[in-house]
Amino acid sequence: MAVSSGAKQAGQETEYYDHAAFLAARDKITGKKHNDKGIGTLSEKTVHGVLKNYFEPDEDCHEVALDGYFADIYNACGVTEIQTRSLNRLREKLAVFLNHYPVTVVYPMPCNKWVSWIDVQSGAVSGRRKSPKHFTRYDAFYELYKIKQYLKNPNICIKLVLMDMEEYRLLDGWNHTKKQGSTRFDRIPLGIREIIVMEQPEDYMQFIPYELGDSFTSSEFAKACGIGQKDAQMALNILYYMGTVCRVGKQGNAYVYRINEKGDV
Repeated sequence: MAVSSGAKQAGQETEYYDHAAFLAARDKITGKKHNDKGIGTLSEKTVHGVLKNYFEPDEDCHEVALDGYFADIYNACGVTEIQTRSLNRLREKLAVFLNHYPVTVVYPMPCNKWVSWIDVQSGAVSGRRKSPKHFTRYDAFYELYKIKQYLKNPNICIKLVLMDMEEYRLLDGWNHTKKQGSTRFDRIPLGIREIIVMEQPEDYMQFIPYELGDSFTSSEFAKACGIGQKDAQMALNILYYMGTVCRVGKQGNAYVYRINEKGDV
């Protein structure tokens, strides 16, 4: 395990990334029809399939029936759920699984992304370009808010997987270029940049930049993190809930925060 360079204190970690295991999982899934026991996986997208095989190569541990649901992975470590879209889709499963099993939620995020377009008539692929949007770890808070009520559960572990990806979109949009409102067809993972792990409340300290002072507003937090004001407010909402920061007053209409080193919220 490698200690994250962004942490204010020791104890926050990023997970070791096994590049050979990733390549093996990608080669197994990319361009192939992968069907795990026939449980609805013919429509499973590539990022989901690759990560499922990266975190658990044994297909006997895939799509396991548990308590009325199918777990993406169930093995000696417990349940692993890989959610490539909105995390609110996991609420029902989490409400059940967390009562009985350790649960790891894997959420992939495109650190760098190259977009190609597919002509829906001919199937021709063209227009590969790098997207100007660059995701960071702070983009995860919008999704984490949707499962906020479960983040303090001692059985949950969150893994944010920052990846480089190729994205393929259909030219089926509503404007003259057919790109506005287009459908995302698939994403192909190119490599993993970082796996950020939050297993306990203390791990959320890795989101606090070193350069922040003893007290700070959301605007100062946004500047230190290099993110927008709304993203900073969302991040601080979660960090306050997790006890990473506490509110010590107001500056105008803005809360003033400080790092919570005494456990008082």
